[in-house]
Amino acid sequence: MTSVKITTLAERPELAGRLWDMTDSWPEFASQDPLSWLLYPRMVAELPEYVLVATDGDAVVARGFSVPFALHAPGRGGLPARGWDQVLLWTFSDLRREVAPDTVSAIEISVAAGRQGEGLSGLMLAAMRENARARGFAEVVAPVRPSGKPAEPDTPIEEYAYRTREDGLPYDPWLRVHVRAGGVIDSVAPLSMTISGSLAEWREWTGLPFDTAGPVHVPGALVPVHCAPDQGHAVYVEPNVWVRHPLSA
Repeated sequence: MTSVKITTLAERPELAGRLWDMTDSWPEFASQDPLSWLLYPRMVAELPEYVLVATDGDAVVARGFSVPFALHAPGRGGLPARGWDQVLLWTFSDLRREVAPDTVSAIEISVAAGRQGEGLSGLMLAAMRENARARGFAEVVAPVRPSGKPAEPDTPIEEYAYRTREDGLPYDPWLRVHVRAGGVIDSVAPLSMTISGSLAEWREWTGLPFDTAGPVHVPGALVPVHCAPDQGHAVYVEPNVWVRHPLSA
């Protein structure tokens, strides 16, 4: 692991075009969130100091996106139920209105498919925390996508999020990484990301028929996708788990 180097995109702007070189484990439908299409390029262009890239030699082996925003601005204060989507909207609204940020939110940490299981996700999380601390922030928050939840799509997120092992650590592997790093589970974001599409689009994304009304279990989805053939569409509303990471001065 000593050969892996983690830098910000601001430090190595030549890596901007290579962020998506690596093969990751995200399901196809997860990339169809409209805010992803709109705002990922803006994170790269406007917030490169909050984009982390891990390289091993010439290979990109992990990436991490985070954003600064004003959590404690008037009318906010609490971590939003709309989680991932809301934080991105707040971030770019704050940038446009020149509102000073007070918090950093994680957006994504992804590891190359061939490098999973090496502890890279924990290294990226530590680097994200340190990057925020070095920039004067006192807290990182994260709308965490529990990695084990796709195996239990029908389990309520409120139940799954707080499930623990005998040692008191979270049952979920990714939540466990966050807690071991100093994070504290705060709450559930029940509608953190919303992805809608026509039945034809969902068939293309998943290879499933999407011809029956009601819940559809999709590989990689945290909860069932709601299919409405009579309306010609299906909708996925993903819950996440808010984790707070207080940072030492």
